[in-house]
Amino acid sequence: MEKRIQGFIETINTFDVEQTLQLFAENAIIDDVSVGEKFTGKSGVEKYLKTYFVGYNTNTKLENIEIVNSFSSKAKVDFKGNFGHEKGGLDFTFNNEGFIVRIDAYLE
Repeated sequence: MEKRIQGFIETINTFDVEQTLQLFAENAIIDDVSVGEKFTGKSGVEKYLKTYFVGYNTNTKLENIEIVNSFSSKAKVDFKGNFGHEKGGLDFTFNNEGFIVRIDAYLE
């Protein structure tokens, strides 16, 4: 799981949305309470990545990962971009094939 999360951070920091999308299951969900919206399916995930990572020129620094169980991990991150600087978290859930099925995103 740690390698998958690191892969997510690496690909989104280069703004490679297509490569990042390959990490997600078709029915993936990103629920970001800081923006008050849930993004569903690959098209929703793509919209989220383009809006909040590419659009805000976001650079994400991985601070640590806590393994919750075989399918879930909590990543603490540091976000910097056109919006300023924020700390937050990305709670990942994976399926049996190792694809991301859910990210719960939040700011601290």
